[in-house]
Amino acid sequence: MSVIDKGVIYVMSTAVPGLVKIGKTGVDNFENRMNFLERNGYFNVVALDRKFAIEVEDYHAKEVLLDDIFKKSKVSNSELYALDIDLVIQLLSSFEGRQVFPKEKSKEETFDDATKEVEMKRDTSLIPDGEYVLNRRVRGFGEVRGHSSC
Repeated sequence: MSVIDKGVIYVMSTAVPGLVKIGKTGVDNFENRMNFLERNGYFNVVALDRKFAIEVEDYHAKEVLLDDIFKKSKVSNSELYALDIDLVIQLLSSFEGRQVFPKEKSKEETFDDATKEVEMKRDTSLIPDGEYVLNRRVRGFGEVRGHSSC
């Protein structure tokens, strides 16, 4: 019978909007790892701030899974990803395990809050109703005109 390692998978925001760090650490090392990253940064990226962490079984395999899921958004040779942090929190909080951070919310509250944020961002990306007009001269093509009402 094999022993399945427990560990913590976490996500941190960075100084660069839309760039997050996803990582893993041992259960006993979580606070030290967070303090180190928050003070020193990672991969020349500073202002790291912990946003969510969950203790899970088989954390090595789960981190590999996350890397596979988000590989198209990954900054090469790093644990940095160009992702919506609320989407990452939504996914991580759906894992079975004990939420380590934030301590003041339940895992269900964290999931609900992240889901609301993702939905709100999705709604604000819609083009508002109105009338749109395009008048432009394109070299080698001539006048371009467009009109649309929503």
